[in-house]
Amino acid sequence: MAINERAIAAQILNDVLPLKKGQTHRGRSLSALLPKMLAKHPKADKPLLQELCFGVCRWFIRLDKLASSITHHPFKARDSDIHALLLVGIYQMLYMRVPDHAAISETVEATRQLDKAWAAKVINGTLRRCQREKTELEQALSDNLSIQTAHPKWLVDMVTAAWPEQASAVLKTNNTPAPMTIRVNPRHNSRAKYLQQLKDKSIQAKACEFSSQGIQLEKPCSVDKLPGFALGHSFVQDEAAQLAAELIDAQPGDRVLDACAAPGGKTTHIAESQPDLAYLAALDADEQRVGRIHENLQRLGLTAEVFAQSLEDFTREQIAANGETFDRILLDVPCSAVGVIRRHPDIKWLRKRSDIGALAEQQLLLLKTAWTLLTPGGTLVYATCSILPHENERVVRAFLNEQPDATEQSLSVGWGQPASVGIQLLPQRNGHDGFYYAKLIKAKGEPK
Repeated sequence: MAINERAIAAQILNDVLPLKKGQTHRGRSLSALLPKMLAKHPKADKPLLQELCFGVCRWFIRLDKLASSITHHPFKARDSDIHALLLVGIYQMLYMRVPDHAAISETVEATRQLDKAWAAKVINGTLRRCQREKTELEQALSDNLSIQTAHPKWLVDMVTAAWPEQASAVLKTNNTPAPMTIRVNPRHNSRAKYLQQLKDKSIQAKACEFSSQGIQLEKPCSVDKLPGFALGHSFVQDEAAQLAAELIDAQPGDRVLDACAAPGGKTTHIAESQPDLAYLAALDADEQRVGRIHENLQRLGLTAEVFAQSLEDFTREQIAANGETFDRILLDVPCSAVGVIRRHPDIKWLRKRSDIGALAEQQLLLLKTAWTLLTPGGTLVYATCSILPHENERVVRAFLNEQPDATEQSLSVGWGQPASVGIQLLPQRNGHDGFYYAKLIKAKGEPK
């Protein structure tokens, strides 16, 4: 039987999206499911499968509202894969350049690959009605921001409360593809020389506005096409994330810790930026992702000591072993990641409002723990890829209120917008992701 990417997409989306009525369990991520399904179906059209999965996740609420307006009966829980397949069909007709007849026929055929041939008639009839009435159906959708931008209401409310003037633009930007941005390894090339190498290979690109080593490609491409990529000449990393190493500003002889380091983008950037460090440690609690740190260090020809353990365990062992501390610490804490929804649209449906408070508690605990490893007079950069104050300035403010030996260092930079503490970058169309940074200094003397 020929491979049908629509059927595969439906199977993946069935495990990601909240399709079952009253569903309380959390879905699985696209980043976990897609590689497994591609390995299972190596002949599948990878770009098509990714487009179907990412697109349906991106526009889920709109697609589901539209689907419910033209189906007579809700799908039973056991048929949630057919529900997902219908969304795949509608997505193709509204957002892709697939001819309607091909979208309909391939989606109908997918019912057989899902062993539910009975659903062919339902899918066929529903998609043909969508074909006839798509303009009217879209016009009939609610004009509230949640439906129009396909975000859960709780997230719309939180973004609107935090950024009332920019909320609409941010939510719309979340539905646009993120650009491919790379970082040039200065140990091999200057940015100007690498831009010329890209031009020589007919890859259109421009220098990033804020990151000194960043380059944004006009169109994404395979890393195999990037000059010297296998030899460590460049690294794929969003411009906002590249600013972390610049804020750390490591100096010769410094001991530096990247405390939540996987997959190693910021660790390698720190190592590239300052070749004369006394010591660089990279730490992450996820053993599988720690492997990525090793891989990236090796490809880029860099060194760091890598630890697969929690910050709490590392801190306990580090202090017990030798009492040595770090001059600079980067703490890029686990967060809701709502600043990178463009790259991971399933975040909309994998997060819940209740997650934000729980994450903030974890973030504050990590900040307190990391602080014990910081040398008096040292610098800690707190970072998230969130745009919610609950995870950003409120966490840092709570920490400063409790920690008498901590002060904020104001950031005089040409990017972002000042928060009550730190600085916030909002996701920009054709630009950087959403990110937050705060820079803290530890007093040289003992706190009074």
